[in-house]
Amino acid sequence: MIPTDGTMSVLSVAILLLFRAAAFSAAGNCEVCVVFLHRLYGSLNSAHTELSPVLVEEELVRACTVAQGKEARLCYYLGASSDAATRVTASVSRPLASHVPVEKICQRLGSGDTQICQLRYEPRPKDLSSDGLKKMRVLELRKILASWGEECRGCLEKHEFVSLIQEKAPLHDHTVEL
Repeated sequence: MIPTDGTMSVLSVAILLLFRAAAFSAAGNCEVCVVFLHRLYGSLNSAHTELSPVLVEEELVRACTVAQGKEARLCYYLGASSDAATRVTASVSRPLASHVPVEKICQRLGSGDTQICQLRYEPRPKDLSSDGLKKMRVLELRKILASWGEECRGCLEKHEFVSLIQEKAPLHDHTVEL
């Protein structure tokens, strides 16, 4: 027996909201993809009035040549790096040129290759001040430098690691514009 008193409409709204939440969470899982493509799209929009797939693909490859860390891994998965085995840049350049939301593009890419949405930025130490870094162990300081692709050659004491991290920190913030 089907209820006719409005319970069905409440149930259908609840199901609709559940599917919507699942779609948003799927896009939210692609952290590196969303951040990287947002920056790329922002730089393209500020520099060009019309976007073509060829232009977007050229800018994607250019951005990938300077990408480091997890973003370089994303470029490898997209085929925009020189050492990539496959090339699926068209699945990014066409929708981006058509102004499809970045979250939707990343969601589609993630359904084709689950590794794309498994990429996460390394958690940044909350306190990169001198006092916060001095409380860390040398091994933790070395890990921070290694995650940035940096190495402290000739560093023997903790304060040398701390000063190098403070010097290099602005260069390795993943929210910097392209």
